[in-house]
Amino acid sequence: MRVRLPLLRTSWAWRLGAPAAAAAARLPRGASAGPGPRRAMAFYRTEERGQPHSSGYRIAFKNVAGHYISPFHDIPLKADSEEENGIPTKRARNDEYENLFNMVVEVPRWTNAKMEIATEEPLNPIKQDVKDGKLRYVANIFPHKGYIWNYGALPQTWEDPRRKDKSTDCCGDNDPIDVCEIGSKVLSRGDVVHVKILGILALIDQGETDWKLIAINVNDPEASKFHDIEDVKKYKPGYLEATLNWFRFYKIPEGKPENQFAFNGEFKNKAFALEVIKSTHECWKALLMEKCAGGAINCTNVQVCDSPFHCSQEEARSLVESVSFSLNKGSNEEGMVYAGS
Repeated sequence: MRVRLPLLRTSWAWRLGAPAAAAAARLPRGASAGPGPRRAMAFYRTEERGQPHSSGYRIAFKNVAGHYISPFHDIPLKADSEEENGIPTKRARNDEYENLFNMVVEVPRWTNAKMEIATEEPLNPIKQDVKDGKLRYVANIFPHKGYIWNYGALPQTWEDPRRKDKSTDCCGDNDPIDVCEIGSKVLSRGDVVHVKILGILALIDQGETDWKLIAINVNDPEASKFHDIEDVKKYKPGYLEATLNWFRFYKIPEGKPENQFAFNGEFKNKAFALEVIKSTHECWKALLMEKCAGGAINCTNVQVCDSPFHCSQEEARSLVESVSFSLNKGSNEEGMVYAGS
């Protein structure tokens, strides 16, 4: 369902077929719709504000009740989790459920616009990155067009720029942890999908650790064949090599050198990746509870009740409205610059 207004467009990010989703919305929290393929019981509404391909363009997020939320802080990390004051609690689960995460899609496969969660803005909408006043796009790395996976991030994670990673000997890049989703479907910007983690790559970007998770949408037709990084090598031969080369070369068109990697560019397995996720989630919790310095990161949220940055639904709406008005008041069409980070 999509409603079009001059500067406001809304859409429901459905994770179920329409009848099933309507039924799921009526179920008690945590209830199951019955056997069958795993589907996201929660779904989120995205609301486009401003004109696409402008610096004032934003994608805001709402929950099923229609309240504004932060995709960075308010969407749970675990896809099947109970929460206590907005933070997922540990549950006795088997390995399959332990490897089930929410992914926020920022960039659909084969597109070039460098879209990202705006970590420094209230409620962290998705925006297009800008450098030197120009919108940013990634160059096409032969023989590919744009991003070669659905690209996004895991919510409720943070790579702390003041904390040195023991395995890479570099600090974090100050962002949520990135995800490369390798399924067969081209997803949409703002989708929130359930993924299972298969492995991880350690990109070193200007001396900072920039982890790249390899994952697959659990509802992909081939998802049942993928359990670890070795399965990617087996069932998608060449994909990991293409991924490594893409990250190695994508900055070159703007005059920068090749990127470097920890572990000589080796993809680490699922177990290693899950430990990295656990660590970045702990960093995020410290950030939200003001136990560490977050710098310019905006931690405003509506669901983490114990956080000093918690705000009411009314305050959240006011923040979105005020930021949108400020951005679009002076928004003009920009040029473009190819992105290297």
